[in-house]
Amino acid sequence: MGGKEHLDECEEGGPSDDRKRELKRAVILARGLGKRMRAPDAAAQIAGEQVQAAEMGMKAMIPVIPVGRPFLDYVLSALADAGVSQICLVVGPEHAAIREHYSSVSPSRIEIDFAIQKEPLGTANAVLAAEPFVAGAPFLVLNSDNYYPVEVFRALRALGEPGAAAFERESLVREGNIPEERIRRYALLQIDAAGYVAKITEKPDEVSCANAGQQVFVSMNCWRFDADIFRACAKVPRSVRGEFELPEAVQFGIDFLGMRIKAVPFRTGVLDLTHRSDISAVAKGLGGIRVEL
Repeated sequence: MGGKEHLDECEEGGPSDDRKRELKRAVILARGLGKRMRAPDAAAQIAGEQVQAAEMGMKAMIPVIPVGRPFLDYVLSALADAGVSQICLVVGPEHAAIREHYSSVSPSRIEIDFAIQKEPLGTANAVLAAEPFVAGAPFLVLNSDNYYPVEVFRALRALGEPGAAAFERESLVREGNIPEERIRRYALLQIDAAGYVAKITEKPDEVSCANAGQQVFVSMNCWRFDADIFRACAKVPRSVRGEFELPEAVQFGIDFLGMRIKAVPFRTGVLDLTHRSDISAVAKGLGGIRVEL
């Protein structure tokens, strides 16, 4: 995953009270059902333990061969490298294997807590489940099936205000494992002249993509929030899919609650573990990365 570049000139923003509190917390969304990972794929080159985890839809627990550590270990280690030490895993009641695994390890760099999302009602609802853990402090939110470079977490920690990691689409194709046709379905970020997110377009159509211009930034669901996001998550209506979606909650907060989300652009790749066909490519991308919890 070479070629990492953070566009520092786009990071400047006004001071806020959030600056006074050092960010140490992160919420990882691990409640997903993994429907696409469950789908059989005869062409995918995966081993027995990987097949078992894939069949259960637990993408975060898929072993990375040849090391054998769960994919989520790499995500947690990257957060620790960036200075994040308190982690909350949002899981479902049925995810006993995740809770048992991380309750049995003794990490030296991080503390791991759990929040239970009783029903799979969407990512905004999952964030709400972690509100007691956050306790009013600034925090990161990220997916459990994406590996983001450490530099992304460091930049969001240093931002000092709510923000969104804005990934240049062409760099995601060039530096990560995500094919262009998949990235074209990701949420587009419209950034205003001051560098803040103005609009999030979920599932953009061809017209929206064409109007986005040559340099297109997308969301990979990696954010820095303060406590205001909980108001947005509690008030946002259900999406067309019948769920409470985090991007729609962010847009709701921008439109109706006065939230300001600084866009932090990156030219870098992200490893995405969505389908069984991603497993070998992700393992290759993680090769040589040292994991320490």
